[in-house]
Amino acid sequence: MSSRRWRESSRTNISEEQITQLLSTLRQLLPEIPHSHSHKASSAAKVLKQTCNYIKTLHREVDDLSDRLSQLLATIDADSAEAAIIRSLLI
Repeated sequence: MSSRRWRESSRTNISEEQITQLLSTLRQLLPEIPHSHSHKASSAAKVLKQTCNYIKTLHREVDDLSDRLSQLLATIDADSAEAAIIRSLLI
């Protein structure tokens, strides 16, 4: 019951203007999302879904880069210039 009250109260704390501002900001950050104001609810859902997909893609890319760096560090001398460059990029 308390989670229901929390959801209800959190819904009332977010104004329509705040949602519109959030969607506008997301559209600016993700330029591949078309800027459309028609069908406001489906447009909002589409923007949020595309944002989530983009974040998931970024997570996969970070994981892949982390794996590649780990493999690279495992194959080079820890005192080499290459290792120093990699360490400087990670700091």
